[in-house]
Amino acid sequence: MQEDSAESGLKPDDLQHLLDAIVSIGSELSLPVVLRRIIETATDLVDARFGALGVLDESGTHLSQFLYSGIDDTTAAAIGDLPSGKGILGTLIVDPRPIRLADLSAHPDSFGFPSNHPPMGSFLGVPIRIRDQVFGNLYLCEKSSGPEFTAADEELVIGLATAAGVAIENARLHTRVGELHVVEDRERIARDLHDTVIQRMFAIGLSMQGLAATTSDATTSARLEQMIEDLDDTVRDIRTTIFELQRPRIPGRSLRQEILDLVDEIHGHSTFDIAIRFDGPVDLAVPDAIADHLIAVVRESVTNAVRHSGGSKIDVDVSVNDHIEARIADNGNGVDDGAPRGNGLHNLRSRAHDLGGECTVSRSNDGGTLVVWRVPV
Repeated sequence: MQEDSAESGLKPDDLQHLLDAIVSIGSELSLPVVLRRIIETATDLVDARFGALGVLDESGTHLSQFLYSGIDDTTAAAIGDLPSGKGILGTLIVDPRPIRLADLSAHPDSFGFPSNHPPMGSFLGVPIRIRDQVFGNLYLCEKSSGPEFTAADEELVIGLATAAGVAIENARLHTRVGELHVVEDRERIARDLHDTVIQRMFAIGLSMQGLAATTSDATTSARLEQMIEDLDDTVRDIRTTIFELQRPRIPGRSLRQEILDLVDEIHGHSTFDIAIRFDGPVDLAVPDAIADHLIAVVRESVTNAVRHSGGSKIDVDVSVNDHIEARIADNGNGVDDGAPRGNGLHNLRSRAHDLGGECTVSRSNDGGTLVVWRVPV
């Protein structure tokens, strides 16, 4: 920088301003704040009226983010959609080298401006690199203290862009460390729930079973049995919580969320009370091929109950252990026999058979229909 300063016209004060700017953006560890500070620092550094930072998408061919300064919210709303990386912005993406123009509109790649956009003449664009990869570009327009940006301005912004790349990478690393701590905390909580809470609840349940076997009072025995059943339900809920706490380590789809979204969509078009319960590692242990069948089974069964059962309530239970089981029960009119009828129920049985499982249809405890779809993992 010292060698370049003599050729570009940089003054000692300019270098001091640049160092102050580098310290400013380097002291922040929040990525959104870093990006905003880079824009504000760049505009101050070269006395620009307008500044923007375009972040490239994963392909490196379009802008995924476009942050700006110098334009108020009312004007921004009147302009409309943010730039996606065309025109002179696209030129800087394709050929990531600094561009300095006295008149932006005179460049052959300029597309002009949309309606309600403030006029912009002088332009300075500089890429921001993280190691060998271009992260995005800094765009500065309308130098307030002169007709155009100077070679010294360009050197200052290049120096700032270099420091910006380091600051952005530091912020990214800080975010990853924070995420790692969250994952570690979730795993610790899941481990404590499994090793301590569930084991104690199992011990309490066994003691209650022993009491139920020794008492001769029918009322007390019935109350103990109900308490044991409630305890089992609580254990299942805690196990589901454990698997959900562990889920962020596993990339890919969330079958649990897909089922919730599906049932929520159906519920939005009906007056039924639909309850959903999960037991076991639904998001961890179900292969995608089976998951697709399971989604179809839940959709078909719940839709059938809504359309044909004549009831008001549907219970959906999905459990995973050595088998994957979906139980869909309603409180409607029920079925005449245990044989699946119609194309929909025939398809449920075929899906189970193809996966080495089975599907049964019978009366539920409420007198309605109970569909049990069960296949091996």
